[in-house]
Amino acid sequence: MATPEFDLNDIKRRMQGAVASLSKDLGSLRTGRATPSLLDPIQVDAYGSSMPMAQVATVSVPEPRLLSISVWDRSMVTAVEKAIRESDLGLNPQTEGQTIRLRIPEMNEQRRKEMVKVAHKYTEEARVAVRHVRRDGLDHLKKLLKDSAISEDDEKRQAADVQKATDQFIAEIDGVLASKEKEIMHV
Repeated sequence: MATPEFDLNDIKRRMQGAVASLSKDLGSLRTGRATPSLLDPIQVDAYGSSMPMAQVATVSVPEPRLLSISVWDRSMVTAVEKAIRESDLGLNPQTEGQTIRLRIPEMNEQRRKEMVKVAHKYTEEARVAVRHVRRDGLDHLKKLLKDSAISEDDEKRQAADVQKATDQFIAEIDGVLASKEKEIMHV
């Protein structure tokens, strides 16, 4: 049985997935400014199943503090409205025909700090995910060394490459957090 080769690019791809997931999670945090990604986590009960908002309506930003949701099917308006009310975003939808308007209220200092805490939680989850990928890579290298598929020097060099990639992605995660924190705290 041939031992699978070590693939640093696969490890980097998996680490990049953690960063992408973090960006998606942070995009759904309320910052006091209207963004369509704010509604990404909301699932609408439509046609007997749970669907993302993007599959039943178009979300636009006509003003900095206003979201406009154009529901495609008139029968889905109440379901979309209900999904928004039941979400933990604390938004109050106003319906006009097939259009739902969401005013994004100013966030007070306490709410901003709560959002920053949530952002830190998401960030720590992303860091842990990157570290898990690093551990998997290092374990694979140790197995290759044990099976005599690579030399000790190769194992050390590739372990250093894995650590360098880990440091790079952790730094990228910290940068994403810093910019989101600045965005949340901006008044």
